[in-house]
Amino acid sequence: MMKRLRGRNLAHPGCLIGVTAGLSLGIIFAGVLALQNVALNSVLLIWLGLTVGLGAIGWITGARLTSRFPAGEEVASLGEKTGES
Repeated sequence: MMKRLRGRNLAHPGCLIGVTAGLSLGIIFAGVLALQNVALNSVLLIWLGLTVGLGAIGWITGARLTSRFPAGEEVASLGEKTGES
């Protein structure tokens, strides 16, 4: 799997993972806060903050990891190795 990620910008998958985690945790946390009779505006702001915050953390982490996995050497296809067209 890591061979597929080499040479690609990992910020986009990192952001996707962060937003997905933020939505999931935000919904659970918002449900708990709603049961505690917290104001709806506060619940929505906390949910939005969790979603955007974890998405941003995922983006930054993915961007940092991109430099750790540079593109490897490309392997020539079988036709190019044997000289066939």
